[in-house]
Amino acid sequence: SDTEISLDRSSKWTKRSLKAYKKKRGYGIFSIVQGGMYKELRRKSIEELSRMDFDGYAIGGLAVGEGKELMSEITDYCTDNLPFEKPRYLMGVGYPTDILEAVKNGIDMFDCVLPTRSGRTGLAFTTAGMIKIKNAQYSKDNSPLDYDCSCEICLNYSKAYLHHLVKSSEILGSVFLTQHNLFY
Repeated sequence: SDTEISLDRSSKWTKRSLKAYKKKRGYGIFSIVQGGMYKELRRKSIEELSRMDFDGYAIGGLAVGEGKELMSEITDYCTDNLPFEKPRYLMGVGYPTDILEAVKNGIDMFDCVLPTRSGRTGLAFTTAGMIKIKNAQYSKDNSPLDYDCSCEICLNYSKAYLHHLVKSSEILGSVFLTQHNLFY
């Protein structure tokens, strides 16, 4: 299958990368578990990678449209089979609910452009869900983005002010929403 061919190619690149890696204080090298949505291919990838000397393990090939239930199932399967003593990193996951689910499944680290991209486009994460601050309903709303948030933005600025910044294309609007999203 295409996934098996891709896994074999990734395995060859992984070995080349590890061989070329020069240990340096403060740096590390992670492998990336591959195998698509196939548990048997994920297990093959994990078994091979676990025999090599990596500082941690990334789980790749998820958050690409497979659905939250399957993403959680594959993440859980991978973390159940990875060495417990090394960090596990889930690539490309950034929605708060997905992060919480992944932590329950044994994930330690994340990276994603979602909090910053959302902030740049006027979207804020809140306990009530996503807020599109550009919407007219926020133009006179003097409440914070989220009453349950203690970030500097929620403590000091109203939705109306953030609405004004974003609608006026002031860079500070993007900065403030990004800061809030990362804190959230």
